[in-house]
Amino acid sequence: MTHLPQLLTLAAVMLLACMSPGPDFVAVTSHALRDRRAGLGVATGVALACLLWATLAIFGLGLLLTRVAWAYEVIRIVGALYLVKLGIGMLLAARRGAPAGAEIPTAAAGGRSSLLRGLLVGLTNPKSAAFFGSLFVTVLPLDAPLWVQVATPLIVFAVALSWFATVAFVFSVERVRSGYVSIRRPIDALMGAVLVALGARLAVSS
Repeated sequence: MTHLPQLLTLAAVMLLACMSPGPDFVAVTSHALRDRRAGLGVATGVALACLLWATLAIFGLGLLLTRVAWAYEVIRIVGALYLVKLGIGMLLAARRGAPAGAEIPTAAAGGRSSLLRGLLVGLTNPKSAAFFGSLFVTVLPLDAPLWVQVATPLIVFAVALSWFATVAFVFSVERVRSGYVSIRRPIDALMGAVLVALGARLAVSS
């Protein structure tokens, strides 16, 4: 187990990255405040996106993507538009004083659609390719054995799922949700504005 320290370092860095506020966190919390199942669905989708990006990075495709300008730009623009779309949906819902309906699913929408939304939020962030690619190059040795290469994406998935599922559970606690109901409109407006701002930032970033 000579590579255990590197894997532990990888897990710690991944946890810190997950804890950093961003589109993933906003998507999970905004869904969880309405329904725990939806929040867990988004959390699972985000974790699956991390798994896919990590797997690509293991094969060197993550860093390659960041060097193929047109592919990176396509993902960046699509990701920005998707975040802005979600944000505008929340802003409109806050203005109407009604749940965001099609934009932010409730329990009736089921876990499948929320999982897909989480997956899309995670996959349409091109910075993940650079993050995982640079992280693996920095932490893992070039001659890492096969079991380490297999374990790495699984660790990324486990850390992401554990963190975001915890966030979903916390924000779906009845006391938290009850408090949210009384101030739902300003919270929806704030989260919608954050998503729009994150989308705009992604659109103009290079």
